[in-house]
Amino acid sequence: MLTAAEVESFARAAHAGQVDKAGRPYAEHLAAVAGGVAARGGDEHQVVAAWLHDAVEDGAVPEDWLDTAEISERSRLIVLALTRRVGERPEDYAARILATPGALLVKEADLAHNADPARLAELDGPTARRLAAKYAAMRALLGVAG
Repeated sequence: MLTAAEVESFARAAHAGQVDKAGRPYAEHLAAVAGGVAARGGDEHQVVAAWLHDAVEDGAVPEDWLDTAEISERSRLIVLALTRRVGERPEDYAARILATPGALLVKEADLAHNADPARLAELDGPTARRLAAKYAAMRALLGVAG
């Protein structure tokens, strides 16, 4: 099994060159989510999943990579739960997260970083408002405090 540090190195390399909506290196978001998971008492499986939570969705790795990745089954299932499907309704996405042990904590850390007012302040007003509403709606579906 890969350690969390090895997964971090892999994730940073896989997302190299990607930036977030504010133009910042995408690895900053991954690090914030992994740190948020650890701060919330998450275990190593959840930290590993945090580093990989957007890897399939953002095209950094193909979904079948998870089938042979040297990560735990728990981490793999969390990553799959957090991977949005094209055209998927938010309610279905939230239900999958809630049904997967360990996934909610990772998503909570993801939403906390995505909705960070300092991060949203780097965006133009309409984008920031749209994303803040999107994140609030997901928090409501998941029963996570904002």
